[in-house]
Amino acid sequence: MINIFTAITSLNPSVVTLRGDIAYDQNENVVEYDKSAAESKLAELEAAEQAAEQAAEQHRQSAIAKLTAIGLTADEIAALGVK
Repeated sequence: MINIFTAITSLNPSVVTLRGDIAYDQNENVVEYDKSAAESKLAELEAAEQAAEQAAEQHRQSAIAKLTAIGLTADEIAALGVK
């Protein structure tokens, strides 16, 4: 799951801890970051995650259609772990 910490660390890998809005490095030194840039990055990462989930669902649906087309039943498809 994507969150603001993930966004901040993707922009500034030296950040290892976030307490409230204050970021810290491994030595507990405060690390300044651009909150607006972090929020923009968060939106970008969430959009990418959503696109990946949609692509996975499309692949799953495609697999089910192909398996059905070659004659597998719903039970047989489910037995393969495809739901």
